[in-house]
Amino acid sequence: MSSAEARLCDVALDRSFGRRDPRVEREQALAGIDLLDNNRFLPVGHEGGPYRLRIETGRLVLHIADDEGAHVVSQRVSITPFRRLLKDYTRICDSYYDAIRRMDRSDCHRSARRLFTLIYAMLVRHPPHQILPI
Repeated sequence: MSSAEARLCDVALDRSFGRRDPRVEREQALAGIDLLDNNRFLPVGHEGGPYRLRIETGRLVLHIADDEGAHVVSQRVSITPFRRLLKDYTRICDSYYDAIRRMDRSDCHRSARRLFTLIYAMLVRHPPHQILPI
């Protein structure tokens, strides 16, 4: 199977929950574009593709179909193991948007990247790759 087949060609989100904050809508759209731009996706036990993914947000169900729309598999995913991670991610996003409102965007991106790099370098014990000197 070629890498062109083992990928997502479409991602759709269930919009039954109504409109959300425009920032969230924009982030969802960008995440979808980024995901489609560069991905590798192959459901276990299936030798086809490319695939279409529809995400049902009420209960977080992933519906996977082939490129022609034929059902492949649906998978329910428990959010419980991700709750703390999602809470932390929400705090980071809130801080990021708050920082954007207060300062020049280019400075914010550079500062945020450097801060996270610094924290990573302090916390990582055995990095999987070489950390280059500043």
